[in-house]
Amino acid sequence: MKEIVLDTETTGLSVRDGHRIVEIGCIELDNLVPTKNIFHFYLNPERKVSEKAFEVHGYSDEFLSTKQKFADIAEDFLDFIKDKKIIIHNAEFDIGHLNNELTLIGKPKISTANVIDTLELARNKFPGSGISLDALCKRFRIDNSRREKHTALIDCDLLAKVYINLIDQKEPTLNLAENNETKILLSSGNLDYYKKIVTPTEKELLEHSNFLKKNLKKNYF
Repeated sequence: MKEIVLDTETTGLSVRDGHRIVEIGCIELDNLVPTKNIFHFYLNPERKVSEKAFEVHGYSDEFLSTKQKFADIAEDFLDFIKDKKIIIHNAEFDIGHLNNELTLIGKPKISTANVIDTLELARNKFPGSGISLDALCKRFRIDNSRREKHTALIDCDLLAKVYINLIDQKEPTLNLAENNETKILLSSGNLDYYKKIVTPTEKELLEHSNFLKKNLKKNYF
């Protein structure tokens, strides 16, 4: 199953105040394993960046003025996310801004039915606890030291690791020699996160069957 981890940066908080997207980043996951498919663009918002937003991401009006507009990359973006679940932290914010951009150019909105909000997952899993991306990185011991500023691709990478932990699909490994297991999803500190799939050999299945016949004659339960 393919999913998209998505993050945006904007000129400010509210689309009602005319704020626009200045950066969009997406990382594709295939059965929770990141593929090489990445979608990333800085965008010209056609308006000034607010002071508070600049403090968050550091993208200046001068830097953004030379970038493409959302309309220029909209078709490629829609193709990238087509028929895939979208993983977002605080989806209401990002989807609100994305749908505003799509509306401005006459494109259909993104359905929330295709969105998984990790903020909601975290709120349900850890009621009363900190559920910001930084707080969740700390909880799951995910190194977020690169996150000096909010940038879409770094946040996507961190969110992918947080998402895997939130749905309890992580398993630590000590980097032993590879055998018949599908390995390494995302690296965090000294732990590698992956889904391990081990297929028993015919010999192992036979030995297991013989063990059950020999040792489990009684019902211990």
